[in-house]
Amino acid sequence: MDAEKLRRNIARTRLAPIAAFPKRLVRVARHDAKVLKTSARWLVTSREHHNYTYELTKLSRHHLAWFVSVVCDVPVKQVRAYFQEIESDDRLRTHIEEATAGAARRGLADRQVRYARRIGWYAIVRATGPAHVVETGVDKGLGSCVLAAALLRNAADGRPGRVTSLDINPEAGYLARTEPWSEVVDLVIGDSIASIDALDRPVDLFLHDSDHSRAHEKREFDAVEARLAPGAVLLTDNVTATNVLAEHAERTGRRFLAYRETPARHWYPGDGIGVAW
Repeated sequence: MDAEKLRRNIARTRLAPIAAFPKRLVRVARHDAKVLKTSARWLVTSREHHNYTYELTKLSRHHLAWFVSVVCDVPVKQVRAYFQEIESDDRLRTHIEEATAGAARRGLADRQVRYARRIGWYAIVRATGPAHVVETGVDKGLGSCVLAAALLRNAADGRPGRVTSLDINPEAGYLARTEPWSEVVDLVIGDSIASIDALDRPVDLFLHDSDHSRAHEKREFDAVEARLAPGAVLLTDNVTATNVLAEHAERTGRRFLAYRETPARHWYPGDGIGVAW
């Protein structure tokens, strides 16, 4: 009996799990070895301890482009052009590198600029042209800078807008405190719910990226609902952990889609973008 027939015969017996075990073990070992290698490299080369930054895989970028295309109803080629626009913004990239290098907490931040899913935020702002963006959760201000860069481009096209960035940490947002990006950023320090309640103008695009507990995420979407402009877009950075925005969309009669990013050369599994519109 040849080897192939023997394998087929064994596959039909109670010995099949035992016979397959070595092959399964090798596959798992190869996968784990790759993860461990990536993790070890990150431990040595990165300083980040939260809000990790990374590039996206090529496939993940393709999926993100189509995701934005569907949500915003714009050609996918235009979305890719928006991606290229933010990634080739050398002035912004240089600013982030220099501001990071000079920051008081530079020991916990990488100078290399890696936007990941935030290029999706940029493209959505470019495609929809919101007059007022509100983001909760600022940290260093990388996302604020990305949103501001999109708003500055929109203003040059005759569609001005501003972003209200909310964070409870008084040290947050140091990347977004420099012109020209600071010209369109209103940084508000305080509780996000109280800050949302105090908003004095309608919100065209809302992004949850603060306390990622399910309860707080729901409180933010409930709080901002009465302050949304007609046709407003809701985003969450928490879509891989909760179904809060999807449930909110269903209650309020909106559509919902989710995108999960795939980081390149990083141990972290990635976050995503949830959109209700």
